[in-house]
Amino acid sequence: MRGLPEFAVVVRHLNFRRAAAELSMSSAALSERIRELEGRLGVRLFNRTTRSVALTDAGRQFYDTISPALASIGEAIAAVGSFGSSPSGTLRINGPRPALLYRLAPLLMAFLETHPGVRAEIVADEGFTDIVAAGFDAGVRYGESLDQDMIAVSLGAPQRFVVVGSPGYFAAHGRPSHPSELKAHGCFAQVFPRGNQMAWTFEKAGDEISVLPRGPLASTDASIQLQAACAGLGLAFLFEELCAAEIATGRLVSVLDDWSPLFPGPYLYYPERRLMAGALRAFVDFVKQRASSRGIA
Repeated sequence: MRGLPEFAVVVRHLNFRRAAAELSMSSAALSERIRELEGRLGVRLFNRTTRSVALTDAGRQFYDTISPALASIGEAIAAVGSFGSSPSGTLRINGPRPALLYRLAPLLMAFLETHPGVRAEIVADEGFTDIVAAGFDAGVRYGESLDQDMIAVSLGAPQRFVVVGSPGYFAAHGRPSHPSELKAHGCFAQVFPRGNQMAWTFEKAGDEISVLPRGPLASTDASIQLQAACAGLGLAFLFEELCAAEIATGRLVSVLDDWSPLFPGPYLYYPERRLMAGALRAFVDFVKQRASSRGIA
């Protein structure tokens, strides 16, 4: 039925302007297409004002009914397209910023260089987004938060957090030799948009210790904590990749390294489908090939 694909895109965005941009049509033309669909169905699908768009109850029921069929049709079209000489289309991936930056991005840059027909759309999100409902092809997460019905592929080597401070800070305050001593130091907190805070977790010889940081700075952005640590304001608990250059040049010094074990790196995950879009299939194969060449399961 004419208007169904457009309807699905508007549902995903709940914004006619953004939906029209994705569909490469004008907002007026898209609105007319939706009005035509509503006329054929005999029901209003959206409640629209100048500031907002929301599904009606009928619209929600209609979308829930047709979305599996639309997804199957889209997958079939994408799968047929993948038989061409090279994959094409948009690859949409969602995940937390550090995992995207340190693990996904290097792989994705190499992939895009060799697959010019693919366009990547990467969205940094610290929450646990439902990638299927949000229209993503795949997501990036760490193993403990993966859903059981997802297929997961490792994105690379293990990672770890390190505690770092400036030489000047340690000269003035001393170096902690045990996590319990961090209570006497100014420790920066990693906070999240909803207000929750990440504990600093340590492990050694089977002993696990969690410390809730207390100090002069709390931030959702780890790069701000890195700057504060370099300025001598306190201690930061950061991904080792983020502060490797500062450690190498001596601007920062890591402590409690024996309490900072490696943990498995993030995974690319996606729902099991009978048909997979060509761009996603090509990227998954690329990631697996890179992992195999480096001896990573």
